[in-house]
Amino acid sequence: MLLTEQAPSIAKNSLGCVLVVEDETIIQEAIALALREDGYNVLLAEDGYNALQIVKTSQRLDLVVLDVMLPSINGLDLCRILRHEGSNVPVLMISARGNEADRITGLEVGADDYLSKPFGMRELVARCRALLRRSRQDMVSSNATVYKFGDVTMYPDECRVTINESEINLSPKEFRLLDLFMSHPRRVWSREQLLEKVWGVDFVGDSKTVDVHIRWLREKIEIDPSDPKHIVTVRGFGYRLG
Repeated sequence: MLLTEQAPSIAKNSLGCVLVVEDETIIQEAIALALREDGYNVLLAEDGYNALQIVKTSQRLDLVVLDVMLPSINGLDLCRILRHEGSNVPVLMISARGNEADRITGLEVGADDYLSKPFGMRELVARCRALLRRSRQDMVSSNATVYKFGDVTMYPDECRVTINESEINLSPKEFRLLDLFMSHPRRVWSREQLLEKVWGVDFVGDSKTVDVHIRWLREKIEIDPSDPKHIVTVRGFGYRLG
């Protein structure tokens, strides 16, 4: 069951919220103490059923430390259920069964890491830190900026552009031009502004170089470069997207 003395609120200055699912009281308390001392909020459950309810109802849960041998629902089945229901919360599975086959089974049902008993608390905390760090990096990556205009999609963080999901190759200058246009749709850019933003304020040369690169870019992203629909010329002013 859920230990009622554990406060449900999450401290604002905590490093994250960790659910510890362990039916052996001494081990459960030791893990909770180590995590709290490292700055984490900790929720506790003694069996798989209550752990499942906490995962479903918790407004913020960053990690689950999950024992394999549990009453009601064992750790392997609980992990299967969480993944089947779409939960992406990282899971560190712990077990006295530490042979290779057991570790592989734990990872195959959806655990992110597997730690065999007995283990040191410093190692457990370090693995929790690593899982949380990896999870947050994945979240940042999944929330990375993506620009889309018509059939053109740009992934600035990946330096990648696709047209109808087929990747195209752009030179660095072409990529920076397109990035500028797609990040500021409908804005009109003069040649001088484009030179400053893409080539730099120290550029020495003819502003016509912008026209040349725009033409090359159009040849790669327009269906008909002579009648562009993406990068449009605004006569007397410059260029804009759309």
